Amino acid sequence: MKRLPAITICCVAFFSAAFVSGKSLRTTTPGYSDTLPSVWFYTEGIKQNAIFGDTTRARELFGEAIRRDSSYAPAWFELAGTLLRTSPERAIDAARRAWRLDTANLWYHRLYAQTLLVTEHYNDALNVYRQLLAADPKDPDNYRLVAALYEQADRPFTALITLDSAEVRFGRIPLLSSMKRRLLVATNQIDKAIDEARALVDEVPYDADNHVVLANLYAADKQDSLAMVEYRTALRIDSTNVQTLVALSDYYVRSQDYRSLLSVTRKIFLSEEMPLELKVKRFETLTADTRFYREYYFQLNDLAATLAIRYPNDPRVVELYAGHLIASGELEQALALYKRHLNDRPPVERYYRMVIDIESYLQHPDSVEHYVTKALSIFPEKIDFHLARGHAMVQTKQYDKAIRAYRESLRYAATDSLRSVIWGMVGDTWHLKAVGNDSIPEEQLFARSKAGRGGINRRDMKQCYKAYDRSLRYWADNTLVMNNYAYFLSLEERDLERALAMATRVTDLTDNNPTYLDTRAWVLYKMGRLEEARQILKRAVALDGQQSPDLMVHYGDVLHQLGEQFMAEIYWQMARKKGYDAALIDERLKQPAPTKPAE
Repeated sequence: MKRLPAITICCVAFFSAAFVSGKSLRTTTPGYSDTLPSVWFYTEGIKQNAIFGDTTRARELFGEAIRRDSSYAPAWFELAGTLLRTSPERAIDAARRAWRLDTANLWYHRLYAQTLLVTEHYNDALNVYRQLLAADPKDPDNYRLVAALYEQADRPFTALITLDSAEVRFGRIPLLSSMKRRLLVATNQIDKAIDEARALVDEVPYDADNHVVLANLYAADKQDSLAMVEYRTALRIDSTNVQTLVALSDYYVRSQDYRSLLSVTRKIFLSEEMPLELKVKRFETLTADTRFYREYYFQLNDLAATLAIRYPNDPRVVELYAGHLIASGELEQALALYKRHLNDRPPVERYYRMVIDIESYLQHPDSVEHYVTKALSIFPEKIDFHLARGHAMVQTKQYDKAIRAYRESLRYAATDSLRSVIWGMVGDTWHLKAVGNDSIPEEQLFARSKAGRGGINRRDMKQCYKAYDRSLRYWADNTLVMNNYAYFLSLEERDLERALAMATRVTDLTDNNPTYLDTRAWVLYKMGRLEEARQILKRAVALDGQQSPDLMVHYGDVLHQLGEQFMAEIYWQMARKKGYDAALIDERLKQPAPTKPAE
């Protein structure tokens, strides 16, 4: 607590009758001469600041005190204190004036140094703190601050000299000793740092933290056996100390002793001292490497189970354990875990989303519909649940219901890009409805339709194109929609110029996507621009790594029309091996080779 000058103490009692909250500066002060009016304003400012918390009024009063007597140091001091948070640069000047008016006052000296430190005038702060250290060598904190400022100025050895002088005067102080060890390590004097830590252990042998500090330094110096001795000593003193366990786990990480690491981590997870958030982060770090995950699966499973048992209802742990089960391939168990928590209060949206996603992956459309309906009763405006309903209907080939679900979701779409995506889903669903029979390859269906022998439902394809048009009105560069639109037009061999424009735009917007390149090449093929198609497909096949059977069939078709029958048959056969319809491949192989490339 700051001490007031004696004259102030006297005047506080003398002028107590005049202390009225909110008084104007124009208030008539007692008619005393010399510095007494300044003292009155100063003490009134003290009251406003300390009692009423009105720093603005206090600053005004301190300012008036200074105006009456510019040599009144206490007013400068208090003004600096009120300015430090709001106007630190202005506080420097006020604090400097207070100190220069009374250089023997340590309070003034400290505040001046503090203002320089807060405003990051480190060189000036160092000079002032050095002066303060000389004026007040009995305060250990002055040594700490001077050493820290020397370190800031990249003068670590001078900082060490300062800390040594503190140690001579006061003996070892833990905070200063810690600072000294860090500087010794930074200056490659780890042996001296070890000596410093060992001396602290000798002075206080029953403090586990001291042994951990020494162990960490031994470990850094690769003296592993001595490090383990100190870690074990720390654990004998306190086997549940989290700091010790964490330090030991870090040591095991550095030494790549992962089994010991996992054993220590289990003890950490059982501790109540470590916050759950840090436990979750530690588990996520351990499981980030899939190879490590596989090798130490059983130990990691034990860690996950430990958290699940200790925190069964915490959403963070539910997510962690469920994620662990999914990563382990235990989808049914993860699903059961999420379902157990669907009735938690408040309800957790992500639990419903994960249940729906897993049920969809497991191809349980009835369950998907059930949980979507339940989710929408709780979260009626969540668009992803409406979309999930549409996806479930598509999965069960209930295309009309799917289209209705997608259109319903448009009510909750917040952006044009999302509306575009949804209309794209509507268009895709109309296309699926138009194609209908999955057992017949799509290219065959379109060929039949062109020949007037059934095939695709042209009315449904018309609805598909309408939906795509609406999608592109919301987002003209929706690449997925443009690609599908162009490809379907090419299969129908209609509006090929428009199809080429869309396909070209898609490949301009994307970077080396084999599927999009294939669409562009196929449109060119349908237009008879075979050489252009060949060059694009050659690039697409290279990028794809010969994985897509459709891509290889298309490349074979182009090569065939160019008269390169041998290479065409090679790519057709490769497509057959990748699963392309064998009957369609046989039809291609029976085709006579063209006498010359098509013009």
